[in-house]
Amino acid sequence: MRRTLTPHPDEGNPPVPSATPPITLAELPGRPCPIAASLEVVGERWSLLVVREIHLGNTRFSGIVRGTGAPRDRVAARLRALEAAGVVERRAYCDAPPRHDYHLTASGRALVPVLDALLAWGKEHAVAPTDPDRDRHLTVPKEPR
Repeated sequence: MRRTLTPHPDEGNPPVPSATPPITLAELPGRPCPIAASLEVVGERWSLLVVREIHLGNTRFSGIVRGTGAPRDRVAARLRALEAAGVVERRAYCDAPPRHDYHLTASGRALVPVLDALLAWGKEHAVAPTDPDRDRHLTVPKEPR
């Protein structure tokens, strides 16, 4: 299971509560750094797309699956991992049958500038200027939902 990185109190940031213990850089292979630790939490292929969909307002499982295009089992696994890492939280909206939707935590909302940066980079460097779908996801709301 992936673990969360919590800010160090000496850096002026209070520790962020999480469901898993924080990772130490010494636990990482290669050249450990905060980027490597962050990728332990959100570096899997579908993770940031799940965060994007929740940020866009697709808070129910079916909407997240549809928006990401990921297989249902992958979305379920990513949601479990992101919930365990404290990036998303699951809320019940129906008791019978039990149904849940997903919302970004403060930690998840802190990823929105990362999404914005990836969006800008992708538009500039990864997507052909003539692609008709190039601006498809440029409607990311600035305020968290």
